[in-house]
Order: sequence, then C-alpha cells, then structure tokens
Amino acid sequence: MNIPDYISSIVAYRVWQWDAVGLKSLNNKVWIPDHCLAAACGRYRVWEAANSEAAPLDGHEPPHHDCSCGVYAAKNFAHLRKIGYTDYGVHGEVYLWGRVVEHHFGYRAQYAYPKSLVLPPDTVPFRMSTVESRLRTLTAYGADIFIPGKTGNIPLWSKESGYNPAGLDRLVEQRKKWYELREQERRLKVGDRVAVLGKGIGMVESADNNEVGVRMWNRVYLLFSRKQIRWNRQNWRWEADATGTFARNHVPSAGCHARSA
Repeated sequence: MNIPDYISSIVAYRVWQWDAVGLKSLNNKVWIPDHCLAAACGRYRVWEAANSEAAPLDGHEPPHHDCSCGVYAAKNFAHLRKIGYTDYGVHGEVYLWGRVVEHHFGYRAQYAYPKSLVLPPDTVPFRMSTVESRLRTLTAYGADIFIPGKTGNIPLWSKESGYNPAGLDRLVEQRKKWYELREQERRLKVGDRVAVLGKGIGMVESADNNEVGVRMWNRVYLLFSRKQIRWNRQNWRWEADATGTFARNHVPSAGCHARSA
C-alpha cells in the first residue's frame, strides 16, 4: 500500500481485532492488505435504503463535521490506553489522509491504513503452528510489527528485514508467561463454585494440593481429590462427578484455608 505523498498524512493510534483472516475494526469492518480503508456514512446508507427515489437532504462525504462518520483514531497512545481500548486487541499506529476532522483527543478520517502493529500477549495463539499462520495475515499489510518489552517495544517483523530473532524469542517467552499466569488464576481456590453433577452447585470451603472440600446447598460437606474436579471450558465452570466422600459434621480447619491454591 502506497500512502499518497502529495497529501500530508497524519499518524494516529487505534486498535484492531485480529483473527485468522486478518485485521478488523471493533465494529467488524475488515481491513484489506494493500487497500486503504475508505470511510462510509452508515447514517447515509440507512436513509438511502428507506428513501431510494429521492436524494438525502444531508448527503455528504465522510467524515462530516455534523456527523459521526469516519475512521476513528486517537492522537496519542496514552489516550488510547486511558480510555481502555488497548485491552481490546492489537494496537498501533495508523496513517490517516484525505478529509480529516480533528477533535480534542483524536480524529475522524476519510482514508486510513496501518503503519505499525503491537501484539499484546493475550492476542497471540498458544500453539506455535497457529502463531505462524496468524502472523502471515499481519505481515501481508506490510506494517512493522512489534512485541511489548520491559523497556519498550521490540521489533518482531519489518518489510525490509523480515523476522527479528530477538522479537521471536520475546514472543515465545511472553506467550509462555501469559498462559502460565492465566492457568494460575484459574486454579481452584476457596470460594469458587463447583457443579457437582446430579447434586447441584456447591462452594469450595477448603483446598490444598491433594484434597478439596465442597459445601453443598443443603449443608452436606463432600471431599474430593484434586483430580476429581475439572474445568469445563464449554460451560466455563468447575465440575465434579457425584463421587465425593461424605464427611459428616466436618468443620474445615484454618490450616486448609491457609493452604488454598
């Protein structure tokens, strides 16, 4: 994609969704490699569909001062992070040109194209084979790609030199640490709810490395081994078969709570 040099382009900041196809805006608008994204007015299209035989009174090319149409971008990364948009996917720099409306914190533009991309760890797939195929969808844009580092962004890929070994090492390290952290956060702990199949929902009252105590709604206390309780990804909950050991009048000790994981 060649950014027009006869028009002074603006470099701004925005966020994209990233999937196996490539980049999308948060409203699911697809960004096509080597093609600029041209803004379109959704309000105009709705009016046109309802009034096909007449010209709209307020028809205009986006972006318009009195409308909300245009390609959105923030003036700086700090503002993008402040409003929470960096939590939604891949973020980075974007070229804006054509008609541009300036606002206090950002812009609405007629045309846009990615300049650089930064990959947060939660956007990177776990399997390396999947990472390789997914990265190909990003390199197709020709934009520089970076990985967040401790002291700044580390180059991962550029159109001129391809992949950077330091960036690849950081990608593998970052991906591993992020998934390890997510697994730790999802470990069963005191206070979690457990669906005991055939009996109902209980709450974990004690947990150590070997045994878990679950109090059911009818105050029945069941003991399970760690291996008996599993995470159901589809239902997004902890589950156990009704094979726990009944513990009559059991009162969890403080030691069990202290050892909770």
